[in-house]
Amino acid sequence: MTKGRAIRYSEAELVFIEALSRLPRKDLHQAFVTWSGRGDVSQTHLTSLCKRKGWLTGRTGCFPKGHEPQNKGKKMPFNPNSTRTQFKKGRLPHNTRSAGHERADKNGYVWISVEETNPYTGFERRYVMKHHWLWERENGPLPEGMCLKSVDGDRSNTDPSNWMAIPRALLPRLNARWSLSYNDAEPELKPYILAVAKLEHAAREAKRKE
Repeated sequence: MTKGRAIRYSEAELVFIEALSRLPRKDLHQAFVTWSGRGDVSQTHLTSLCKRKGWLTGRTGCFPKGHEPQNKGKKMPFNPNSTRTQFKKGRLPHNTRSAGHERADKNGYVWISVEETNPYTGFERRYVMKHHWLWERENGPLPEGMCLKSVDGDRSNTDPSNWMAIPRALLPRLNARWSLSYNDAEPELKPYILAVAKLEHAAREAKRKE
């Protein structure tokens, strides 16, 4: 057949193809060639014809609702190669981290794995900020609207005494109000920066209540 030239089918051939169009295309092609004796029609040609005519096989590639797998209820046959690499009962993945494992994030905060149910995954452990976790164990739940600020500016220092509860609205003043932020200031300057920030915050809150 010349490339680009349409293949023509007789009326009888079209009737034959439509009648068997629900067969898999390989089987349809074999049946058509055997019946017609045509060697110029490939499986691709028949597939394209059926698509143009809308003669589909009815197959979606999905199992119908209620379908039961052939191996349902059967045990997998023993295979020494697959058995050798299977997880044994009670074995944990190589990247499992037990309670107490710590890691640091890119901002310098330390996270610790604790034995608390993860509310998002339901797993028996979850990671929490270590300084926050230790502070609440010693002082109780952090009040609403408050956050923890490192006293010495070192976020990796998780000792509860190094963290103070401050209004969250105070953070912008400590981070951007001064040419030198609280964390970067010398230790002797930190109390003054904090005191002025608290005064400014109190003045603003009082003005809002007027």
